[in-house]
Amino acid sequence: MSTNTSVAGSGTVSNASGSILLGRILLSVIFVLSGFGKLTAIAGTAGYFGSMGLPMPTVTAIVVGLLELLGGLAILIGFQTRITAWVLAIFTVATGLVAHTGWADQMQMISFMKNLAIAGGFLVLASSGAGAYSVDAKRG
Repeated sequence: MSTNTSVAGSGTVSNASGSILLGRILLSVIFVLSGFGKLTAIAGTAGYFGSMGLPMPTVTAIVVGLLELLGGLAILIGFQTRITAWVLAIFTVATGLVAHTGWADQMQMISFMKNLAIAGGFLVLASSGAGAYSVDAKRG
């Protein structure tokens, strides 16, 4: 059997490894940019979080910003991918339930569905693993 038919999550090169890498890049972009944005504008983020009634808005802004930035970077490079994907899937569904439940507003419904779709992508990634082009593959 050639390496082109190996299991995608096994860390060996397969036809799916390039697709998994592209998927990781696409999933990570929103988290890296959003986390960076939150961390570089803590006061504004904390104000927004406070207006939503979230507890300790400044601490919450820092924690959420770090989770998004570091989680996004981990997905991007394929580090601890299965665990990170589960964490971000749960976080993304929770975020949708906190921030996008005004479903009478079509934009809120679309944002909520976007969160569900992203969470679905993370669950597929959690199942498949990071593929051959990842830190996980180099460590394993």
